[in-house]
Parts: sequence; structure tokens; C-alpha cells
Amino acid sequence: MDRAGSPSRFGRRTLLQTAVAVPAAGAVTAVGTAQAAEAQAQTQAQAQAQAAGRGRGGDSESPRFVIAVLPDTQYLFDADSADPEPLRETFRYLVAERGEANIAFMTHLGDVTEHGTEDEITLAAATFRTIHGKVPYSVLAGNHDVTGADDQRGDSAYLDAFGPERYRSMPTFGGASDDGYNTYHVLRAGGREWLVLALDWRVSDKGLRWAQGVLDRHPELPAVLTTHDIAFPAGDGEARLSDHGRRLWDGLIRGNDQIFLALGGHYWPPGRTVLTNDAGNAVHVHITNYQDRYYGGGAMIRLYAFDLVRGAVDVETFSPWFLARDPRRRTPLAAETVELTGPDDRFSLAIDFAERFAGFAPVVPRRPRPPSAVLPRGTVAYWRFDSAGLDGGGRTGRPVADGSRARDLSGNGNHLTVRRLHDGPAELLTWSDGHHGDQPAHASLRFDGGKNPDRGAILTTAADAPLNSATFDSGYTIETFIRLPDPFEGDHAWMGILSWEGRNGDAGKTTGWSPDEPTCSLNLSPERFLQYVVYPHRQDADPTSWSHTLPAGRWTHIAVVNDGRRTVVYVDGSPIARNPAQPSTGIATLGKPFVIGATQFDERYEQGFYGWIGDTRIVSRALDPKHFLTHSP
Repeated sequence: MDRAGSPSRFGRRTLLQTAVAVPAAGAVTAVGTAQAAEAQAQTQAQAQAQAAGRGRGGDSESPRFVIAVLPDTQYLFDADSADPEPLRETFRYLVAERGEANIAFMTHLGDVTEHGTEDEITLAAATFRTIHGKVPYSVLAGNHDVTGADDQRGDSAYLDAFGPERYRSMPTFGGASDDGYNTYHVLRAGGREWLVLALDWRVSDKGLRWAQGVLDRHPELPAVLTTHDIAFPAGDGEARLSDHGRRLWDGLIRGNDQIFLALGGHYWPPGRTVLTNDAGNAVHVHITNYQDRYYGGGAMIRLYAFDLVRGAVDVETFSPWFLARDPRRRTPLAAETVELTGPDDRFSLAIDFAERFAGFAPVVPRRPRPPSAVLPRGTVAYWRFDSAGLDGGGRTGRPVADGSRARDLSGNGNHLTVRRLHDGPAELLTWSDGHHGDQPAHASLRFDGGKNPDRGAILTTAADAPLNSATFDSGYTIETFIRLPDPFEGDHAWMGILSWEGRNGDAGKTTGWSPDEPTCSLNLSPERFLQYVVYPHRQDADPTSWSHTLPAGRWTHIAVVNDGRRTVVYVDGSPIARNPAQPSTGIATLGKPFVIGATQFDERYEQGFYGWIGDTRIVSRALDPKHFLTHSP
């Protein structure tokens, strides 16, 4: 099914309604019509932005953003057969979708025009007014835009229209080489800055020295290199460096670890390869060019959607011009060119960004935060296992002895005491410096619990701890950090993470699965689904939340939030799907201990937790996710 009939990741339907309502300009003769075309482009762009309420900038701190790549448009600007409308539609799409898709930048890969004449260049420059001032962009010269051996060629119609003066008002523009044919941009996206180098199709030695100087002045910025000619297709989608590409590789790319992505056009069909630089890291080299396709590619764009959370770049290729047409009225060639889904047109790159950029921009670990920084109003209990919270602190792998105390740093006296279940061995509970990257304390406890035989270790409050009887009628937030071993071996079905002791039947509850299960517990099912089951203080009910499968080998933050009416469980800051709407007010506690490391059934522990548990906090009110332990200052 094509895009017009399927859900869109970037929500393009409003754009298409607006775009279809604007009359197509049709073919425009280049000679003598540049001023009229520019005025028309500006009027259309303003009308589009006003009608749709768009044109806004994206979210520079979001871990997901897009860099748009526009290859050779030369057949759309070919003497008196020029038709700028496909490119205008592409630009209208980028402007309209900038906010929703979080489009941070667009880069053109050269060969803007077919002959580089003043008329062609002037019409192309007028068409770029559709995007100018709304989405930052770069344009570099291709061999059809200029003549002369390299970037020392001197003045040209291209330089007059697409030289440095065009970009000076853009917030991303960083500067240009003395000749004006090479520029660089610094954009902020994903919570950091990125460098885009836009290099002439034939960079001189002087141009290479300039580019090196740019990299030297921005040593911590990951860089995307764009140029017109870098690689050619060698068959089966494999790309190989061209002669000029080899010069760029040897003279600039391989020795600068910052450059992780290099993009070029010029050749077709598209292709890609991965090269290894002098630092031993991957450099992705891509050919992007669709001028050989119907209507010169229809101003087809490629979107590189960066996802810093998943460690991926998702790539898709389509033509907004064809997309904007009524599917029932598309010609066969237009229909088959709307979107390209071949392996070199739609694909994903797996990039561990922190690891890939570690050589020039290592991630600085978040420093531990003192207990005083993570005690919001209403904190009932807060435990951590570094020297601030655990008697005697610890050393990695060393057992934590029975009787050791984890102090309640809230000052409310809900201290925890360590004990093994069923006289288990010392290695059932050891200290670790492992921790979630956003955890306040850089320490945790490693539990080696199991089901057969019954084994484990727990930390429990004293018999008279205030927490034992707290009912939380006004709401609560319970947070903890856990990590499951990888591989996740053995039978650890229904192991508990934390709970209150006692039978819900003794609290007068009648609706649950069994009257012998505790009144409140956070558990893990055989499928590693998180289960939060609570018997509310006021209602005779047992609303239960279920998560997806939790990952092994990775730290996970869990938050249970109740606002006095219902409960929502969050995993890594995201609400899970199966949060019941059933009313839930408070927790039916029985005055019995609160426990970390296991869950009772019929007041007996059958197994202990298997994995790591870090900082744990309970607050007597609902917290917004921005106030979770992961976000505390």
C-alpha cells in the first residue's frame, strides 16, 4: 500500500490536504521568469505556513531528529524544459513537517541545474525561497553547476546565487572557504551539536586544508560530509570510492574520526558501503541520486531519521510531489516512483552513538548526586547502597552480611536490615558498583536468588517502621532501578522485586486471585513481564498493571505512580500499555514490614530476586515523570 493509504510515521495527511489545495505551477520557462517565480514561491510558502500553522522549528533536545538529503535536481532546471514545481513541493513538505518530524537540516548534494547557466541558476535560487528561512540547509556545487577544475575556479553564476551570502542569516551557518565554494554548518539536534561539511565537487588542496581547519576547531562534533562525487555503484547495491572519493578518503575522512557519514550523488543507481577509518571505526558512505528515475526523480528526498535512544538511523526515500497527488489520478510511472523501498533506498543503520563517538567526544558519566538532592516534598523513604546509605559501604563482589543496615535517608526511620532466606550462603547478596546512568548513587546490590531450592536475600524494615502502616490515601510514587542478568538463566518465575508482607485476605479483601498474596507487590513473571498488583486501602479490588518483556543485561528504571484515583506504571519514563483504569486509592497495608528482594505468598518467601537493585524511593504523592529519580538535579 502506498503512503496515501497507510499510516505515516511523520503524520503527513494535513500537509497533503494543504498541498493538494494549492494549484500546481506546471512547467515554467526559465528565461525571463525568475522574478515572477520567486514571488510565486514566496507567496505559496507563506500561504502554506499560515494555513497549516507550521514552519516551526523542531525540538533540538529530542533524541529523535531528521536530516533530509536532496540529490541531483538538474533535470528540473534544464533550459526551457524546466519545471521547479516538484522541488517546491519537496520544500513545502519539509517546511510543513519540520516540527512534527523534527527536521533539523536539509543538505543538497549538487547538480542543482543541468547547464549551470545564469537563467537556470536564477530559477533554482528562486525556488529555494520556498524553504529559505524556514528550514536550514546547505547547497554544494556539482559538475553541472560549475566549470573549471576545482574550487579555485573563481566567480560563477552558482557562486552568486548559492555562495556564503545565501547562508549568513541561517543560525546553522558556520563559515565558508575563501573561494566560497565550501561551507560548513553546525546544527543542534538530539541534545548536542553536529557538523555538516558541504564540499565542492572537486575540492582543491586548499579546500582540504580549510575543511581540516573546520574539524580542528570543532574537535568534539560528529560530522556528516556531503559532496557531489564520492562513490560509484559497483553492483548489487555496493558502493566503491571514486577517484575523487579516494582523494577525500585519504586526505580528510580516514584520519578524522569525527566523520561517520559521507554522502554523495552524481552516480546512479544508489548504493552504500561501510569503510573503516584510521581509528578502527565505521564510516558509512552512501550514493543518493534519482535523476535517472521518472521525471528526473520528482525532487525525491531521502530522510535520515536519527534515533539516539535505539542507536539507529532509519532511512526512507520518497517524492513529496508524487505523494501529494490524488492516488486515483497518478499515472503508472508516478505511482511506482512515489516511494522507493529497495534495500538501498529504505534501510536502517545500527550505530551505538556513544561508542562510535567515544574517541573524540566521550560521554561524561553523570556524577553521583547527594541524598539531599533527591528528597522531594513528601518523601517517605529513600534507600541507596553507596557509603551514604549502606553501613560500611562495599566493594564489588563482596558479600553484604546479614544484619547490615541500609539507612532510610529521608529521615523517617524506615531503615532496612539484610537477611538471607532459609539460611542461604553469603554469595546470595553482594555489593556492586553497577548502576543506571541516571541513578543518583553509583552502587547497587546483586541478588542471586532462585526458586529451586528456595534461595535469596531480602532487606526488610523493622517491625515498628512507620512505612509498614502507611496507607497513601492521597497517592504515592514508588521508584526503583533493576538490572536482569544476561543470560537470564534458571527458573525465576514470579520473583519479587519489592512488597509489603501479609495476606490481603487479612485486610478484608475478597476480589483477588488468592487471599494469600500480599497487599502490594512488584514482581516479574516467567516472560519477564513486570507485574504490579495492589489491594487498595479503600476499594475491595486488585488492579494489576502489566508491562512488556523487560530487557536482560540493561538497567531499567521503574516508577509506580498513583494519584489517589488510579495507578500508572512507567518503565524508563514511558507509561506501559496495561495500566487498569479501575479505581485504586491507597495501599491496604497491615503494619507488617516492607521488603526489597522478594515477595511472600501465604506469608512465606519461596524465592528471591535474581539481578541487581539500585536506589529505591517512596514518595507520598504522585510525581510527574520529570521529577523521577532519573531527572532529579
